[in-house]
Amino acid sequence: MSEIFVLDACALIALINKEDGAEIIEDVLKRAQAGNVSIIMNKLNFLEVYYDLYRSYGEEVADKLIRNINKPPIVIHSELSDTVFKEAGRLKASYKISIADSIALGEAIVSGGQLLTSDHHEFDLIEKSEDIKFYWIR
Repeated sequence: MSEIFVLDACALIALINKEDGAEIIEDVLKRAQAGNVSIIMNKLNFLEVYYDLYRSYGEEVADKLIRNINKPPIVIHSELSDTVFKEAGRLKASYKISIADSIALGEAIVSGGQLLTSDHHEFDLIEKSEDIKFYWIR
């Protein structure tokens, strides 16, 4: 089985805006296009990217970028499995994090993947307390 990366909204936004760490995400995307790794993202986290783009650039730009991103090698999970649901609920109850962050973490736990993120503010405490793999972009 190939290595799995779970894409957090902040990582994808960093790529789109060419922020620090974008080169790390580009490398993971190239590895995924070559078939060496898998990239998944929950649709709720994808929604965070859409509304950020919509707010920053307007509907037309957001729609265009989302069409370009919503295709392989990124696989968008449109459904919330029961196991991700329960993990996300447990994490949300245990830590002061958003629903979207709890779902990204749940996806990482259930898939056995690494959460591709830059969100130290939300996840540093969780990294110390939980058995979740993080792949920090900065």
